This record gives sequence, structure tokens and C-alpha cells, in this order.
Amino acid sequence: MAGIQLSNVRKQFGTVEVIRGVDIDIVDGEFVVFVGPSGCGKSTLLRLIAGLEDISGGEIRIGGRVVNDLQPKERGVAMVFQSYAIFPHMTVRENIAFGLTIRRESKSVVEQKVAEAARMLQMENLLDRRPSQLSGGQRQRVAIGRAVVRDPSVFLFDEPLSNLDAALRMSTRQEIATLHSQLKTTMIYVTHDQVEAMTLADKIVVLRDGEVMQAGAPMDLYHNPANLFVAGFLGAPSMNFIAVSVDCADATTVRVSGPATSGLDVKAGERRFTTGQKATLGIRPQQLRPVADGTGPLNGRVVLTERLGSETIVDVRLSSNDSIVAALPEDTILHPGDAVSFDFDPAHAHLFDEAL
Repeated sequence: MAGIQLSNVRKQFGTVEVIRGVDIDIVDGEFVVFVGPSGCGKSTLLRLIAGLEDISGGEIRIGGRVVNDLQPKERGVAMVFQSYAIFPHMTVRENIAFGLTIRRESKSVVEQKVAEAARMLQMENLLDRRPSQLSGGQRQRVAIGRAVVRDPSVFLFDEPLSNLDAALRMSTRQEIATLHSQLKTTMIYVTHDQVEAMTLADKIVVLRDGEVMQAGAPMDLYHNPANLFVAGFLGAPSMNFIAVSVDCADATTVRVSGPATSGLDVKAGERRFTTGQKATLGIRPQQLRPVADGTGPLNGRVVLTERLGSETIVDVRLSSNDSIVAALPEDTILHPGDAVSFDFDPAHAHLFDEAL
């Protein structure tokens, strides 16, 4: 096992800088998820760690050793790709054993490690099949098994579930989590899916345009987002944002008003605000509570209702023409055009010093 340190890591393709001075410290045995929208640099960063791309600046350490100039095979990492990358003419057994065969491991060692990986991934009955006889989830397990038998110091996963349907994504995600608990090896996982990030990670690193927006434990990022981007990216449905102005502020409380609401006292948190400052009020959809008599601070009309079984998602157009989304109990019945009013606990609201 090995910890990983990235210090001021940069990557340029020609004149375009895609990774901009990234600093990340990954503890030995930690499960870290790089998450962000397409094009944010998360897969590029993973390839830099793997040695599949040369860094343009900075330093990468794995297990305390600088690996900037080492070949991928010398870094002690194993990578699982989005595209499976397994050989169609080989059986599952041969695919899993391929890396060991190339290393000229003895037959007994190969058989032992393949059997152990197959047991761990519940593939004992698939070893003599070929990839064409497997489902997408089974093929992905073969790719994971091929990585497991190498006993790497670090596992790297590049969006391994993106080709699977919803049911397979869930089951394979659980298998990866179980694998980490069994192996206790450092794992870095790249995804654009914030549900995968929240459920798998010990630490989430949120990336945008090649920079780290915030890094920390999943629930820390969920409850204490550093900025509007992180707040909007984590959580489903996304956090509601409402433009406001600061009426007055002290060390603990900020009173805000805006076209959609007025006279709300919100916790200041660690940010500091001044009277007259433009700010953004953030409210998670799950925090909105219907008010039957219409006296809530947020009032509008229903635009769309989506009943998901476990909850009802309601899109609302406020009187200010701002839009918000509320996540309500599953038995809530509302129709487009219905007048609605919402209240929320200001202690659970977020106030950002960035204007929309």
C-alpha cells in the first residue's frame, strides 16, 4: 500500500493548460474520488498518476518516492478503464492472468491468484467463458480482477461504471466498495456521477477547469460547500440559488432580502459580509417545507411535478421569476399552476459571498 502526494502538478497540451497547480494528499489505504463535469481534468490527472501522460510541472510521489520520470510498470499502480480493455479471444481465466503471464510468474502462483480474485469478485463459474458470453457488469469485473492479481500499491479507476445500466451500476459499485474494504489498498476513482462519489469515497476531490475547488469527506462537502460550484454539483436535486442583498450582518447572523424573499436571518458561517453586499442564498430542495396558509417566505406556482416513488420533485416559479426545486414527501399531490408557499430552517441554509 502507498500514500500519494501531488504537489503543484501541472499539465499542458501545447499552449492549453488543463491541470493548473493541483495539490492533493492521499493517505495510505484511502478511497479518493475525483469528481467534476466533463472536461474538468479528472481523467487527465489520473493518467498523470498512472504515468500514461508526462507532467508539465510539479511533483508526484507514490509511497514517498518521486515517480515523475518512472514508467507506468514501475509505479506499482493498476488501472481499470471505462472500456474494459479485455481480450475477446481469451477466456476470463486467461484475461485475469494476462499480466502475471507477461511477468513470467509460475503456474502455481498464477492459478492461486486467479482463483483468489475470482472468489473475491464472485466469478468462479465464469472462468472458462469468453467476453462475448458475459454481461457488461461481468466484463467490468474481469477488468477489475486483472488489476487485483497484480497486487498493486494503488488502484486507479477511470469511470468504470459509465457503460453499465442503472441496476448494474449499483451492484458493481457495491462490489468495488467491498473490494476496498477487503484489500485496504489506496484507490483513486474518477467519475462525473456525484452519487458514486458520495457513496464510495473516504475523500472527494471536486475539480473544475483543472483546479481543485474543494477536497474533504463527502458529508463535509455536502454540508459545508466552499463555493457555489461545489454546492451546486453535490446533491440531487441540485441546491437552489437565490440572489439576495445583505441588509445587515454581525459575526454570527446575516439578514438578507431579495426579489424572492425579504427579512431572512441566515447563519454567517466562516464568511464575512457587509451591508449592501450582493450575495447568493443556497437552499437544498430537501430543506423546503410547504406552508398551507401561504405565509412562507418563498411563494410561487408549480411548473412541473415529478413523482419518483420515494419522493415528489416539484419545480416552482417564484413571484420574482426565479426558479426553485423542492423535494417533498412521496404522497404530495400538486399540479402545474397550483399556488405554493415554502418555509425552511435558516440554520440549514447557505449564504455565499459570490453573486449569481
